[in-house]
Amino acid sequence: MTDAVGFLRALIQAQRDGETAVQHLVAEAAQSLGCRVETVRYRPADVPMVAEFAGGQAIDAEERESVVATFRGHGKGRRLILFAHPDSEPVRGVERWKRDPFAGTVEHGRIHGWGVADDLSGVALLVEGLRAMLEAGRAPAGDVILASTPSKRHARGVSALLHGGLHADAAVYLHPAESGVGLREIKAFASGLLEFRITVDGRPPDTNEISHTAFAHTAVNPLDKLSSIHRALLALDAKRSTVRHALLHGAIGRSTNLLVSHVAAGQDGVYARIPSHAVLAGSLSFPPPETIPQIRAAIEAAVHEAAANDDWLRQHPPRLEFVSGVTGAETPADHPLYRVVAAAVGEVTGQAPHVNPLHTASDIRNPILQAGIPTVGLGPLGGDLTQNGLTDEWVDLEDYLRAVKVVAAVIAGWCGTT
Repeated sequence: MTDAVGFLRALIQAQRDGETAVQHLVAEAAQSLGCRVETVRYRPADVPMVAEFAGGQAIDAEERESVVATFRGHGKGRRLILFAHPDSEPVRGVERWKRDPFAGTVEHGRIHGWGVADDLSGVALLVEGLRAMLEAGRAPAGDVILASTPSKRHARGVSALLHGGLHADAAVYLHPAESGVGLREIKAFASGLLEFRITVDGRPPDTNEISHTAFAHTAVNPLDKLSSIHRALLALDAKRSTVRHALLHGAIGRSTNLLVSHVAAGQDGVYARIPSHAVLAGSLSFPPPETIPQIRAAIEAAVHEAAANDDWLRQHPPRLEFVSGVTGAETPADHPLYRVVAAAVGEVTGQAPHVNPLHTASDIRNPILQAGIPTVGLGPLGGDLTQNGLTDEWVDLEDYLRAVKVVAAVIAGWCGTT
């Protein structure tokens, strides 16, 4: 199992040279295990949108590369996809790190590195889980597909593979848990998420004076009008408090939320002029089986009602833009895949795992929604993620090594052995 740590450290070190270097190591390692390896190049914008959407500015425009390694089963077992993403956050701010972000430093039971928890340890588990099974003298009866495929910034790698014909009886997304409990949780539920932006126009006072303050009563301040939109959204959020999903309510006491996260108007440092327009942006989370069209319609109705009750907004309607959206998905706890994964976790850790339903927009949704493939996710304990603005990202080594054993047990339990 020390080789499993060495492979993860090698991926961290390769990250210094970028995603292509990481993928090269994955391909080499999978080939050494007897996998048939292929490289799939695609453009995210060319991948069909099913139960999701994103504006052109949100989608990665560059051509991307996935590594797909297939280990042919030695019998007639079920087919399994294991997937993880090799792409990390853009490298910047490394001077704030206390440790070399590309050395794979091990301290106090943790391995640190750029992207190690998001998601190089998941990528390492693809290879090391299969390796552990084979080294134990067992071969899978069904095919095992290892997919190291881009995900961040709407890279949509696993969706590209699925629409390109990749198929299986089940899939497991390997990614460290951000919740602080590691392997004790299984991702089997993901809420949907819709992001939106609303722009309201104003009208400056009829004056050539640089300062508008004395004339403010003759102007239309878009921030004043935006406040009525904000109140309408808060009312929608309150109305939706009746939406219930047992898992979400049990975990956090509410199943849907509308978050206003951004308001902008005018120019910082210029405090005596009426802004030409004001912008409000936010997001709304929603559980399955709610759909994107249902949520869009609810937001549209709230904004339309607010505009209808205001003389200015009736004549100058707010501009509502939906930036991106994904639909929620779920694999029930009584599904055979969940039972296999839960049994594997229990066997290795000695603890029964639970479903964490708070991973909004998790990638487990993609095989479910794009191809009808039941999917769950799991991974070792990790923290201080770079994508959250933190430094010295880490994964717990003991939990990582346990995860290697869990992945091997999942392959054996789902695919069967010969």
